[in-house]
Amino acid sequence: MGFSLPKTPDQVQVPEPGSRPEGDIAGARGRGAGLNMAGRFEKEALEAFDDGWGTLDEIQALRTQVHEERARTIITRNESPDISFDRSINPYRGCEHGCIYCFARPSHAYVGLSPGLDFESRLTVKPNAAELLERELSRPGYTPRTIAIGTNTDPYQPIERDWKVMRDILQVLDRCNHPVGIVTKSALVLRDLDILAPMAERGLVKVALSVTTLDRKLARSMEPRAATPEKRLAAIRGLNEAGVPASVMVAPVIPALTDSEMEKILEAAHEAGAREAGYILLRLPIEVSPLFRDWLLRHRPDSFRHVMNLIRSMRGGKDYDAQWQKRMKGEGPYAEQLARRFQIAAKRIGFNQRRRRLSAENFLAPQAGGVQLRLF
Repeated sequence: MGFSLPKTPDQVQVPEPGSRPEGDIAGARGRGAGLNMAGRFEKEALEAFDDGWGTLDEIQALRTQVHEERARTIITRNESPDISFDRSINPYRGCEHGCIYCFARPSHAYVGLSPGLDFESRLTVKPNAAELLERELSRPGYTPRTIAIGTNTDPYQPIERDWKVMRDILQVLDRCNHPVGIVTKSALVLRDLDILAPMAERGLVKVALSVTTLDRKLARSMEPRAATPEKRLAAIRGLNEAGVPASVMVAPVIPALTDSEMEKILEAAHEAGAREAGYILLRLPIEVSPLFRDWLLRHRPDSFRHVMNLIRSMRGGKDYDAQWQKRMKGEGPYAEQLARRFQIAAKRIGFNQRRRRLSAENFLAPQAGGVQLRLF
């Protein structure tokens, strides 16, 4: 194995179908990404290549590295007009699920890491998240509104089993009667039913399970360390049976790859107890586009041009259009067809007949945090 240098992110080219060498990048077995190109802020990048010694197969699979970060704040604010929440929490940076299409991958570039393999193997945990949350909720003038968790990286990714940061956060929100909306691909959410069920009785929590495909083989290659489709449906059932309202997100919808499953996913989720549903079109911002294109060439080369042409037809001729009101659904005839299919299927199956609202009326500011802050 050798390395070449330098190469900047805008020079990284995904080869056309049929021209990519066989085999995964060194050490990438069991991961979603097949590239680990530098982020757009880096001046130089290393590129691995086979130098003829036949040593690539001897490299061990990448191990997940977890680093602690003593964060200063934990509630992130946003003003995006096309999403339903104005605040969120991210217990972790990076996500071991390794979903190749994850729109959060570019966030790793802000800390000098790759949105590729680094995003799913070099993770950051915020062990003081619950403590910070308690302090921020206790600040004078804080106005409670639903906090969204899981909108960037999954709070129930595998390392949550050991770190339990999400569980600590839920315990704070439970004590404060603070509403929370959770999005996940993990059945690990069932671990916290002892907290979620009592919160649900007080109208404080909703959970959405993201289901991309019902095809186990496709899910395995596209979302290598996320729960299987069956496990996610079982989580929807388990949550609803415990009184925790659990909905389904058909997300992302990938044209010519998973869009044909939209109705089947909705039917399966409704049978599992979900009564609210939504969908989001595939998003390929910045570094996600070359990663996804590379994945297509490795796993679905015959579909490469068809998938990418349909994506561009809904994104103004580009791989992605970040404009508000367009980024989630796309535009054009194919996007309109997807929207109409979802509307018809959701109505036929019985989704979205009424939306459950979360309540912040009984919010109780943490006393310990408030007292401590007043001392300074």
